[in-house]
Amino acid sequence: MLLPLPTPAEMSVWDRETIHTIGIPGLTLMESAAREAVNVLLEEYGDVDGATIYCLAGSGNNGGDTFAMARTLADLGADVTVFHTRPKKDYRGETRSNLLWAQKLGIRLVHIANVNLDALPQPDVIVDGLLGTGFQGALREDILQRVRTVNRLGERAFVLAVDIPSGLNGLTGNAQPEAVMADATATFQSPKLGLVMPEAHAYTGTLHVCPIGIPLKVQEDNPARHHLITGAVMETLPSSAPDMHKGTAGHVLVVGGSMGLTGAAHLSALAALRSGTGLATVACPAELAASVKGASPEIMTLPLGSGSEWTEEMAQELKDDLSRFDAVILGPGLGRAPGAMAFALELLASCELPMVLDADALFALAAFPEHLKTLPERSVLTPHPGEMARLLDTTIADIQADRLGAADRFLAACDTTLVLKGAATLVADPDTVCVSPFAEPNLSVGGSGDVLSGVIGTLLARGLTPLHAACAGVFWHGLAGHALNDEFPARGNLASEIANMLPHAAAFFTKELETC
Repeated sequence: MLLPLPTPAEMSVWDRETIHTIGIPGLTLMESAAREAVNVLLEEYGDVDGATIYCLAGSGNNGGDTFAMARTLADLGADVTVFHTRPKKDYRGETRSNLLWAQKLGIRLVHIANVNLDALPQPDVIVDGLLGTGFQGALREDILQRVRTVNRLGERAFVLAVDIPSGLNGLTGNAQPEAVMADATATFQSPKLGLVMPEAHAYTGTLHVCPIGIPLKVQEDNPARHHLITGAVMETLPSSAPDMHKGTAGHVLVVGGSMGLTGAAHLSALAALRSGTGLATVACPAELAASVKGASPEIMTLPLGSGSEWTEEMAQELKDDLSRFDAVILGPGLGRAPGAMAFALELLASCELPMVLDADALFALAAFPEHLKTLPERSVLTPHPGEMARLLDTTIADIQADRLGAADRFLAACDTTLVLKGAATLVADPDTVCVSPFAEPNLSVGGSGDVLSGVIGTLLARGLTPLHAACAGVFWHGLAGHALNDEFPARGNLASEIANMLPHAAAFFTKELETC
């Protein structure tokens, strides 16, 4: 369900524990890494017999991997040149051992400082082992020129990055300020956090995760905080028992809708039904009930008050009915009038049901942040970057520049489950951060967030924990968006079509798993 995404620092701990505590030699890990990376090259590029291959070896472990790869590639018939970034005498440890072995085998070794990069002949393949995952800061001018040379030659050559494209930040996925643009990346043991960030996709090419022998015990004793949500989460969805009925499949209450915004609550209820809840009801001002229902007989309404505006008193009216429901979605189309915000805050203070807080409920919390300390224990907040910026009193640009940091700052002040929407949506609580594998343009449409809230609401109603419900809901929502790309390759789909795609996407994905 969750694949570890170690940070560079966490990966360094895995390496150190494997070598120094378990006793597996570093050379063994390096040899495994080199073998796996060569296999990736053969899978992606094909036969290398007679190919001209440039291997760029930095001073760290990536350089050692690259020297070791050069031996295997030479044995496969390639014409290999290793360009090393330091004088040979300056290499140390396992990397030096692999350099010396390559030298004894007669592989051409050239100090790159003595090379006119502009005059290099065109190779067939470039192996990028200049920098590893621990790289931080901006590229030095000499390394920047080497990265640019790789990218220039890479326009007509196949480029394989070893563990990470040089110049890419292993924590954030950002180029600093430029990075090697690889056709494929062979990353070792687990994808590093930065490699799954949307910013990295233009540089990694096809990402291959290659096992190199880090023991599972080491990983479990030193767990990564960040994880990638995988398709296995779909196998954890609540099962459909033969004797189930609508009363045992969960009852979701959507609280929202206001003048001009009744569609948001409708979409949330529709998505709740499409994701498997047995019953969905929308609580809204009485005069808006027909509009919220929208001619959908499956969606029930709970009219409150007698007009079209929210009032604080409606919260007390609703409290008497809460025992009928299994989960609450508060906020879709609620509006930002003073009465709506007062109602939302009053309901939050008294509701103990699992709850999804979205849209205008988040606006109310941003206006009265003291209520963040007293949210229901099983709450899931689902802000988009604009709502997140309001909650943290900053700008959207600041949120997008460091989404992981924004999530951490928010959770330091609010012990809840957070879904920070966007490409590679983040799902986090104070202990764990999960990353969605999806960045789907078909989800970029008004009402998409309301659909997501409906899915998470259903999963809460059916008994999943907040973090589990949020991870499963985000993946399922992304899966539906991905499926819609076939029918709407230029976008143009409606939010209701995302909701209607949910059961089809789940069924198709399950069949794919069964045939694997």
